Amino acid sequence: MSVPRLAFDPVIHPPARLQIMAVLAAVQDAEFAMLRETADVSDSVLSKHLSALSEAGYVRLRKAAMDGRQRTWASLTRPGRVAFRGHVAALQALAGVVEEPDTMGAQAAVQT
Repeated sequence: MSVPRLAFDPVIHPPARLQIMAVLAAVQDAEFAMLRETADVSDSVLSKHLSALSEAGYVRLRKAAMDGRQRTWASLTRPGRVAFRGHVAALQALAGVVEEPDTMGAQAAVQT
């Protein structure tokens, strides 16, 4: 059985970043606290993940006042959306390999 070479994006691949990207793909933008709760990480960890995604050009960060406090909002950029779709396609291809029947294993069992 051959496994296809998959195009995982190393910037998106860490689980917390994958969760962040999935949330941002479904909304116009998301506030920092909501992303922190979704990813179940501390403020500092989320900040590092958002910085990495922003440096890659995948996420746009903006600061805005809300309820008298400064808030950080994140949104996907067009390149971020394209990268996320490609990464998800690679994950789906990997899942497809797992779901294929194990014909080689069945043949080996018959030969023994």
